[in-house]
Amino acid sequence: MTTGSLDCTSAFITLASERFEDLVSFYSALLGQVAQPYQLDRYAEFGLPGLRLAIFRPKLDQADRFNGPTSGAMSLCLEVVDLEAAIAHFTDLGYPPPGPVLNASHGREVYAYDPDGNRLILHQSSTQPA
Repeated sequence: MTTGSLDCTSAFITLASERFEDLVSFYSALLGQVAQPYQLDRYAEFGLPGLRLAIFRPKLDQADRFNGPTSGAMSLCLEVVDLEAAIAHFTDLGYPPPGPVLNASHGREVYAYDPDGNRLILHQSSTQPA
């Protein structure tokens, strides 16, 4: 049994796609808004009431992670205050992240999985203390 808690500051859904610009165009039209922030051919985010939807192009060496039989392209992203504490919490729960911490353009992150194999991305923003 664990005594800690996940100090989560926000959550958002991401879609990984090799057809990045097609998805950005579709969601721009569907939602009637321009992606903000937007990084050409790499990352786009839409703000919705109570939810952020982010679309990104996976790096070539990580693309297979988003085509797997579990989560596919969708991930539940949990933005945390302290990535190491979040990793320790997942480990205490019996679900340690199987891979290394990655440095992304928006901060540090690690992939974790729930008991059903659904992908979670634990993310610490580069604007938060390391």
